Formats: sequence, structure tokens, C-alpha cells
Amino acid sequence: MATIRDVAKLAGVAVSTVSKVINKYPNVSEETAARVNKAIEELKFTPNVVAASLSSKQSGRVALIINTNIQTSAIDEVSMQYLSGAVSKAQELHVDVVPIFFSMIEGMDEGEVEKYLQSQNIKGMVVYGMSKDDYVLQRVVAREQFKSVLVDVPIVNESTSSISVDQRQAQKDVARKTIMENNTFNGQVLYISGKKNGYVSEERLSGMLELANEMDLAVSLHCGEFSERQAREITFKYGNMHDIIICASDMMAIGAMRALTDMDIFRPVCGFDGISLMGYTGKQMNTVKQNFADISAEAVTECTRLMSGSVGQKIIVPHELVRIEYLDMIR
Repeated sequence: MATIRDVAKLAGVAVSTVSKVINKYPNVSEETAARVNKAIEELKFTPNVVAASLSSKQSGRVALIINTNIQTSAIDEVSMQYLSGAVSKAQELHVDVVPIFFSMIEGMDEGEVEKYLQSQNIKGMVVYGMSKDDYVLQRVVAREQFKSVLVDVPIVNESTSSISVDQRQAQKDVARKTIMENNTFNGQVLYISGKKNGYVSEERLSGMLELANEMDLAVSLHCGEFSERQAREITFKYGNMHDIIICASDMMAIGAMRALTDMDIFRPVCGFDGISLMGYTGKQMNTVKQNFADISAEAVTECTRLMSGSVGQKIIVPHELVRIEYLDMIR
């Protein structure tokens, strides 16, 4: 009996492409679909095997829609923690979850995205890393065809919940702590913000500006796009003119610290997120520790609550200020 792999080999496509053709996913060219269907006919393959597999899944699957960080060559530690937390909680709740990366729906309009999700029996979705520029995904959420939980996005409606740390307060807390620990601080701050039009970036920036007003700080603002390289370049250009460097992410803090090391000068640097890579810079840095696995687990729990008929809500989870060093990484 022919298998789906036999069909893929004969048609010269991936197994996932055969599955998409069988289940009528969008964005499969007519030529590719024709080759797959011809192979199915020649091999007398029975797609009902796949259909039976799908029908055996628990109704109401949850999509984990993840925007991976393409600004760095480092392993995306945050995304892995998100996936780990979500999958673990889904197993506990007996919920079927489907990871979907932003790149998989890139170029689709909202109707095509909805059909793509519906073809996989998606009833709810947890969205990680959506920015204000992700117009299509925003419209999908706004149409409320799916119960949604948005991580780090402050949008709530009847079918949508938001979950996040208090980004504004956390940025104030870590910046204040770093400033207060610096005995030679004269009020000159270099702040390297995150992504333009990012919900998280705007919240963190508002916290920094609020602290600047409270402490009468002179703050020079530069956008680092969450990129280690861009933060490094900004620090090379402006680092020696400021007393302290506050970064809206740990990856940017790593870039800033490495630039300072190359310049052979010292400035206190703090980050935001609490990723383990920060410990390998060789310097201690303050940061905001977020438990991404726990946040993701809570998001899956909240999605199942919405799918059972509850209404959307805003959920604020705790954050912790920590000082990461190399010895923390090797225990």
C-alpha cells in the first residue's frame, strides 16, 4: 500500500506539501497541486488515512503562532522556552497544540490565514511577538473567529486575552536599580530601545521616559531593533559620552557590553529578559528575569478558558530583577 511519503517522492515535493494539497491549504500553486494529485492517482493512495488521523485529534486545537528573532544568529532561547511551556501545559490539559511560525503565513491575507487555521481544526491561538506592523494577524484577531491569547500585546476583547509582565514598571525598576548602584553616575543615560512599532518596545520606552522625568535624567534615545549588532554599533558611536547604557533587551545589552570591552572603557549596562547567553559576556549585568515557559503555560491555560466560553481579560504576571553572571550558567 502506498504511503504519503511515496506520493511526495513521486511528485517531487515535501510530505508537508502533500498534506497541504490533501487538506486544501491555501498558497499551494496549481502546478504543484496537479503533480501531487497525479501522484496520488498513479499510486492509488487513499487520503482518507490522513483524514482519519486528523479526525481522531481532539476538537479545538490551539495554534502557537511564533515570531522568531531573525536579528541574531544565536539560538532563539525565548522561543524555545515559549514552546516548552506551552507543550508541557497542553499535555497536562489534554489539548492538541500546533506550532506555526510567522514565516508560514507570510504573504497571506486575513481570509487565507483563517482558512489555513480552520483547515487544521484550529479553534484557539496563542500569539507570540506580534507587532503593530503585523496588520493581517491583527485583523484575524479582531475578527474574533478564533479565541486568542496575545503574549506581550495589550489588546483585549470578548474573544481575546492579553498576558505579559508589567513592561513599563519592569523597565523602570531595572534602570533605577542600575543607576542607584553606580556611584559615578552624573545623569547621562544612553537608552537603546527595541523594535519600532513594537508593543513591548513602546511600553518599555514609556517606563524609561517616566523614570527620566522622576529622576531628572538626560536620556539619549536610539533604536536598536533588538539587534546585538545594532546595539554594538550604537555603543561604539555614543557609549563614551554617557554614564550608563540601558538596553531594552539582553541581546542588545550583550552587543553594548562587547563594544565597551573592545573600546576598553567601562560603563554599567543593563538588559531585559533574563536569557542565559547574558552570563557569557564575562561581565555582571542587571536584567529583568521573565519566566517565559510559565508565561506560555499560563497563555495555553487562558486559551482553553476562552474556548470554554469565558471572556477575554488582561493578565499581568510577576517579574524579577536579577544580576546574571557566568557562574549562574554553569551550576
